Amino acid sequence: MKTLIELGEEAKKASRYLALASTKEKNKVLKTMSLAIIDHADEILLANQKDLIAAKENNIPETLLDRLILNVNRLQEMADGLAQIADLPDPIGMVEGMWKNEAGLTIGKQSVPLGVIGIIYESRPNVTTDAGALCFKSGNAVILRGGKEAIHSNTALIKVLQDTLVFSGFPKACLQLVEDTSRETAREMMRLNRYLDVLIPRGGARLIQTVMETATVPVIETGTGNCHVYIDKDAQLKMATDIIVNAKCSRPSVCNAAETLLIHEDVAAKFLPFIEKALAEYNVELRADKKAYQFLKKAVPATLEDWETEFLDFILAIKVVSSLEEAITHINQYSTGHSESIVTDNYFSGQQFHREVDSSTVYINASTRFTDGFEFGFGAEIGISTQKLHARGPMGLAELTSSKYIVFGEGQIR
Repeated sequence: MKTLIELGEEAKKASRYLALASTKEKNKVLKTMSLAIIDHADEILLANQKDLIAAKENNIPETLLDRLILNVNRLQEMADGLAQIADLPDPIGMVEGMWKNEAGLTIGKQSVPLGVIGIIYESRPNVTTDAGALCFKSGNAVILRGGKEAIHSNTALIKVLQDTLVFSGFPKACLQLVEDTSRETAREMMRLNRYLDVLIPRGGARLIQTVMETATVPVIETGTGNCHVYIDKDAQLKMATDIIVNAKCSRPSVCNAAETLLIHEDVAAKFLPFIEKALAEYNVELRADKKAYQFLKKAVPATLEDWETEFLDFILAIKVVSSLEEAITHINQYSTGHSESIVTDNYFSGQQFHREVDSSTVYINASTRFTDGFEFGFGAEIGISTQKLHARGPMGLAELTSSKYIVFGEGQIR
């Protein structure tokens, strides 16, 4: 088992090689990786079964277990993501305009790789391929540290990807996995300044908070998802019901799932019984404020903590508000800055919501579940950034680049 120092040294060397690779070479490797995932499906699924057995023995909740599960369809989605990334424009080498200064120097701003990226994530094997492919296409070497829950799945996936790299003439250190999943190793990785150019945590609130407090490596924060859906007084009942059911129930364990429903008092009495009935099919627990509680049959009283919580489960907090302004104030107070949605037929209400809600992604009449790199056309994503420096929202290829200035002269001196 290699140490982090060894992984870092090899990644640095690989990053210099990868930074010079052509778009054609990188795309060919990615498409070969896409085919290799399907060719080795049996091996990957067998490894995943080992993780699932261990997870069940450790009583991991069903909603979190869903993140860990791989099947033929999910492997196909992972393979499709690799192929889609290959088809995307390569950001490396792009020049953002050229201009001349008073001294006659021609100056341009060029996109370049960040270098070596470290990613710490939890029990989602698809991150291994998504992150690996995005880093590779953008010319960055990557060191991945997944959770212990997915170690067998991640190891199998990394072997397939590294074998493809070697077959294609690239250093396998372009893409590496930290096999030691201990907390001590994770903390050591957070301080690997000599080798990592940036660290990206992708997981729950505790992981992200630990990284933010511990890391000495520059961090891009991919935040938790305390997401909201607000049903305005001018909303359509069916649309509102469909959106909240999808946002909450289609996959509650992911960060773009809705955690709080806000509803205008003018439609609460009419809408909430229909919404409760629709959510009951998924056994969603409703935690309601006093006003919402009177219109619901099986809700429990909400607490202050419920407005602040990313449940990642079939639990939904519900609050009745007296105005659009109150909804916006609530969201800006309790949101983690991920994704929010308004359901309304009022154009001006929608525009006000867009302008005043301070989150990375804001929707009008659509589910929050669309906040995703694949859905946005990025092929995949490194994560959803909830910070405002460098990157915000779904992070694709462009967000994994830095820049340098290229200057052409004719002997000028200052």
